[in-house]
Amino acid sequence: MGIRDKSFSVDVIEKVVVHAEEPWTDHWLPFTNLDLLVPPFDVGSFFCYKKPSHGDFATTLSALKDSLSRALALYYPLAGEILLNVDVGENQIHCNNRGVDLTKAVADVELKELNLYNPDESIEGKLIPKKLHGVLAIQVTELKCGGIVIGCMFDHRAADGYSANMFISSWAEITRSEPPSMLPSFQRSILNPRCPTTYSPSIGNVFSLFEPPTEPAHDQTNNGDDLLINRVYYIEGEQLNKVQHLASENGRKRSKLEAFTAYLWKIIALSMEDSENYNRLCNVALAVDGRGRLGQGGGEEKKKLMASHFGNVLSMPSGSKRSQELKEMSLSDIATNVHEFLQTATVKDHFLDVIDWVEERRSQPLVAIAFASKEVSVMISSGTRFHIMDKMDFGWGKVVFGSCHVPSGRNDCYVMTLSSPTNNNDWIVYMHLPMKHMSYIELHASHMFKPLSAEYLRI
Repeated sequence: MGIRDKSFSVDVIEKVVVHAEEPWTDHWLPFTNLDLLVPPFDVGSFFCYKKPSHGDFATTLSALKDSLSRALALYYPLAGEILLNVDVGENQIHCNNRGVDLTKAVADVELKELNLYNPDESIEGKLIPKKLHGVLAIQVTELKCGGIVIGCMFDHRAADGYSANMFISSWAEITRSEPPSMLPSFQRSILNPRCPTTYSPSIGNVFSLFEPPTEPAHDQTNNGDDLLINRVYYIEGEQLNKVQHLASENGRKRSKLEAFTAYLWKIIALSMEDSENYNRLCNVALAVDGRGRLGQGGGEEKKKLMASHFGNVLSMPSGSKRSQELKEMSLSDIATNVHEFLQTATVKDHFLDVIDWVEERRSQPLVAIAFASKEVSVMISSGTRFHIMDKMDFGWGKVVFGSCHVPSGRNDCYVMTLSSPTNNNDWIVYMHLPMKHMSYIELHASHMFKPLSAEYLRI
């Protein structure tokens, strides 16, 4: 069985199901109210390594399978399935130790030859698995040079990026025969709603009921410009500093993330105007982790429980403006707008309000307000805090490169910023955007967004 195209081929050698090491108990784990804000889609991540200095691939894979079984004993929901619990009438995680599908493969390509700038060519359908069953699927691939790529695909309803990285970090630590630095918590009561429920009307500016569209999305053409593609760039620290300086020209210093969001928001608006989508609404949303906020004021125990909580603890505040207005605004004015909508989700009360708001709508599909319409909407998430280059060491060396990956079937626009593995001041930026916006960015912002290359990664 193999996957082959003009660039390189991948041959699947073995497929096994890895179960959690005993003991485990069969039970149902309900979703929290914050989990219910996540649509039923998958999200992936992959990690590239140079050839291990010791042991062959068979030995390496055997060690990974053994440590995965032990890691799943701690992260037992990942070995389960999301099913309808008929007793309560809701989807829940059935912790039944169904197991994780693990694929062993070999690829006819060297690490330095991987076109990481274009994951659609090098990663999609090749080095990251499709999840056909369960909550998690993993593929371990040996490259022609002896390098290794570990690809994972998670059901986003069970884990956000923080949780996924917590699991992979623990799996790596167990593989290195070290105790996990953090044990996961699945205590649902920590995110229970208040009684009685109460919330600010401003939650309606962040989330809404999901209503399936009755008409096709705008701007659907037959020339492929609206096709969503994946690209990976690096941004030099000097460029980030320049954008931050421009975003702070009104006398109020903005963070690099706020400045980057403002810059990307404007350039997408310019792309819309350039493609004759005049004066259309353009939405941008930011993913905000609530663990630190919800852990405030409850003592050290509450703080630790929130830091180790496995699941989704995200809010997605957003801004909406017309492309013509964004075109005429200064970067500092756009950054001020970003700062203002972002502030709504940076306090504990916001997340408590979200939990209560969801409680009154548990039986209904919910969505971030930015994605409730057919207008252009882009979600931006910061992964710079994950420190994946240091934590994902399975015992044969640090990650050469790692990134998230959105499967090609997803039609939502997504951008993630990551720390650079070669320069602490640089960023890696993963983008899942329509081709027309990506082409505009490469034509008009090539000084900012530079295609990721083996030379930059020093491999």
